[in-house]
Parts: sequence; structure tokens; C-alpha cells
Amino acid sequence: MAPLRMVILGRQGAGKGTQSQRLAAEFGCVHLSTGDALRAAVAAGTELGRQAKSIMDSGGLVGDDVMNGIVSERLAAGDVSVDGVLLDGYPRTVEQADALQAILESLGQSLDAAVNIEVPVEEATQRMLERGRSDDTGEAIRRRLQLYERQTAPLLDWFDKRSLLVTVDGVGTPDEVFDRLVSGIESTSAGRL
Repeated sequence: MAPLRMVILGRQGAGKGTQSQRLAAEFGCVHLSTGDALRAAVAAGTELGRQAKSIMDSGGLVGDDVMNGIVSERLAAGDVSVDGVLLDGYPRTVEQADALQAILESLGQSLDAAVNIEVPVEEATQRMLERGRSDDTGEAIRRRLQLYERQTAPLLDWFDKRSLLVTVDGVGTPDEVFDRLVSGIESTSAGRL
């Protein structure tokens, strides 16, 4: 089986973290959470990691240039080129999707699928409230979901226009959602598996 290169999308509370780990195990690919990649670059003290640390220490958001560089470095690593990757948390914008496409092309690779776990806003809100994190206040959740909608709708169109988008119903048991995701990925990347 050829290594798959995928992206997972979905609003906060859709279950991306749980499903990402299961999908990575199912398809034998590396689960690359961009938050983890960012922390690893900072811990390793790479040039991009030092830039990111400086930005984060001052309370800023890491910009596309640094984030794209960190992702590029990670995608070029041996395990990813051999096993494939499931990107979680990147790309978040059309500009990052364009950068991802360019990064993969420079490595002689391409994206196989972008899976979107579709969960209604009310359901996502309820799930986040139930997990009980201190930063999951009603107002904070509402703001995060609005930001996701603004940034992600154009991103979904970007993947759809390239015949890469697989949208699955994220309501149901984790096993039901997982089965839908696997079926969607297998049908979208049928020629590459």
C-alpha cells in the first residue's frame, strides 16, 4: 500500500484528536499534530523553533511563514516520506493549503485526501462544554467556532475543487464515525491505495 498523505478537518469538538490517532494506526501513517510539531521544533531549538518560541513568549500567534517552515521540515523527515502523514491542525487557511501543496510538490509528493468531520455547531458546543476545560466557556467556544467558520469554509472549497474532500457525519459513536472516515478515505484515494 502506498503511503497516504491526508489532512483532517472539523470544528472544535468534532472528535479530530480521537479519530486522528485511530486513522493513523489504520493506515500506518504518522499523525502530525501541528501543535506537537511546533512544540518539538521549540524543544529541539531549531532556527524555526527559536523564532516560534520568541513569538509565543511575547504572546503572539505564530505566522504562516514560520508554521509553513516547521511543517515543511517535518514532512521532509524519513518517517513521513516512508509511512505517509495525517496532518491535524494544518492547513487552517487557503494560504496554508497553497503552501502545503507547494511543499509536497517540492518533495515529489501530493495530497491524497482531506477528511472533514461534520458536526452541527450545537453538538460541537455541547461536547466542548461537557469536557470541562477551564478555557471552554460558552463565549470562548462561540468565538472559536465563528473563527473556524470564517477560515475553514474557503478551505473546504479549496479541497473540494481538487477532488480531495471527504465529508463524513461526525454524529454517532466513535466507532461509527471511524468506519465512515475509513470508507470515505478508501473511496477517495482508491487509485492510490
